[in-house]
Amino acid sequence: MELSVVIPVYNSERTIGPLVERLQDCLLGQEFDVVLVNDGSQDNSEAVCQQLENRYPNVTFVSLRTNFGEFNAVLCGLNHASGKYAVIIDDDFQNPPEAILRLVTTAEQGDYDVVYSRYAQKEHHWFRNLGSWLVNTLTTYSIGKPRDLYLSSFKLIRRDVINEIIRYKGPYPYIDGLIFRVTRNVASVEVPHHARAEGRSSYTIRKLISLFLNVFIGYSLWPIRIFTVFGAGLFVVSLFIGLFFIIGWITKSVTIPGWGIIVCAIGIGLGVQMLFLGVLGEYLGKLFMAYSGLPAYVEKERKRGQPTE
Repeated sequence: MELSVVIPVYNSERTIGPLVERLQDCLLGQEFDVVLVNDGSQDNSEAVCQQLENRYPNVTFVSLRTNFGEFNAVLCGLNHASGKYAVIIDDDFQNPPEAILRLVTTAEQGDYDVVYSRYAQKEHHWFRNLGSWLVNTLTTYSIGKPRDLYLSSFKLIRRDVINEIIRYKGPYPYIDGLIFRVTRNVASVEVPHHARAEGRSSYTIRKLISLFLNVFIGYSLWPIRIFTVFGAGLFVVSLFIGLFFIIGWITKSVTIPGWGIIVCAIGIGLGVQMLFLGVLGEYLGKLFMAYSGLPAYVEKERKRGQPTE
């Protein structure tokens, strides 16, 4: 199969049918399949997806028992995708299906592993735009994303990268975090962005906080290292101030206030504690990363006789 289109479905009984029909039209002549993953929808989406699977031979339908979240649904869809490329697209028509071939063309021309979409003008609600900005800023430091790359949900992933992503078996997948553990060979292409065809976004403060914590804790050790560095810095500064007071007391050149000694003692003690907790956290973080299912290395596929880059 040349292309798989993965669609996480949530409360989309009115839009998922027209979306699949549009895919059949705009991808006519392409060898492709569609993977629908119903993420515990509360409406009639499951029955509609089942009808679409019965109607189209290239549609595969998977229904999750409850609402696990968008990234979990996408990971499930990638496990069922069979194409050389997989394109992840939302179910609300904000991403035009006609732009899929633009992602494929960009990937083939530049030999990219992943191609993200970017928007000249986003039609999301301001709250979701704010959340996207916060997460993108965080991921620049936590997973090493290029600063000018927007991590959109509408993206294309090459098969060998998909094979590494689906090795993850934990309950808290973050697809972009898994991507940047495997490759830095990514690009972006501008596509239109439309207003939602039906309903409103399910993006909430709770989901934003959950995503923020997942990215902050689950895919990098740098939060632990920040506290380690802060603890070490606090210890060194407090120690130097304490030495200054001691030298002043010995030479009788400085009057030592009582509160100064207490502050130095607290600073040194707190710095040692934070440094100890940071080192302990580093060990725990290493164990967490070791058992997260992420690979120690990923070999790049190449033709026989072709030198490795």
